[in-house]
Amino acid sequence: MKSIVFFFYLTLLVHILGAQTFLEKQKSNQRVAAAYKEKQTILETLLLASNLSINDLQLFIRIFKQEKLLEVWGKKKNDTLFKHITSYPLCATSGKPGPKRMQGDEQMPEGVYQIIHFNPNSSFLLSLKLNYPNASDVKFCYQNKCGNDIFIHGNCVTVGCFPIGDEAIKELYILAIEAASQGQSRIPVHIFPCKMNEQNINDLQTIYPQHQQFWNSLKPIFDYFETHRKLPLVRIKADGYYEIAR
Repeated sequence: MKSIVFFFYLTLLVHILGAQTFLEKQKSNQRVAAAYKEKQTILETLLLASNLSINDLQLFIRIFKQEKLLEVWGKKKNDTLFKHITSYPLCATSGKPGPKRMQGDEQMPEGVYQIIHFNPNSSFLLSLKLNYPNASDVKFCYQNKCGNDIFIHGNCVTVGCFPIGDEAIKELYILAIEAASQGQSRIPVHIFPCKMNEQNINDLQTIYPQHQQFWNSLKPIFDYFETHRKLPLVRIKADGYYEIAR
C-alpha cells in the first residue's frame, strides 16, 4: 500500500515539475518575458471581469474567416461552461471561403484543430502552431500534398496562417502557455468560414456550392457551442467529414 501511495505522489510531482519546467522555459525567453511585463496585469484584470483566473484556466479559441475575428473563451478547470474573454481581429487574410486542400493554395484552413506547439522565437514575434493537416484534411487534400505549418501569430501578413498583430499575440500567447502549464495539453481551435447562422451559410453555399457537404458537417459543431457554451466531442469519420459523437 505504501508503495502505491509513494508512486502516486511521485507521479504527481513529476507532472507538476514538468508543468513548471515548461512555463519557466517559456518565461526565460526574452520575448515572452517582455510580453508578461507588458500584459500580465492587463490579462489578470480581463480574466477577473469574467470571474476567471490566470492560475486556473482552460482555453478555447474560435476563428471566423468571413468576419476576420478570433474569439478567446475560457473556463476554470472544474467548470463546464466557457465564458467569452476577449476577441481579436484578424489583421490580414488570404484565400477564399472553404477549407485548405493543397500546399501553396494560400487558403486558411477550416475545421477542428488543436494548438500543438508554442514558438517564442517566431519570425512573427510569437506563434501558436495548429495540428494542420488533421485526418479530415489528409482525406481531401490534393495528391497528399496538404501543406503544413499553420500558425496563429503576430505581425499582419499571411499566406494561410492567422495573424492577429503583435499586441494581441502577446496576450493570447500568455493565456495559452498558462493553460498548457496547468495541464491543458491540447487547446482546441475551431475554424469556421463564417458565423454559421442560416443566412450566412446559405449565402456562402450559393457562391461556393462545392463546399456545402463539408460546411454542413461543421455547422452542428458551431450550433452546439452557441447553444450550450460547452465543447462537443467531435470525431472525423472515415469519409473525412466531421460529426458530433453521440
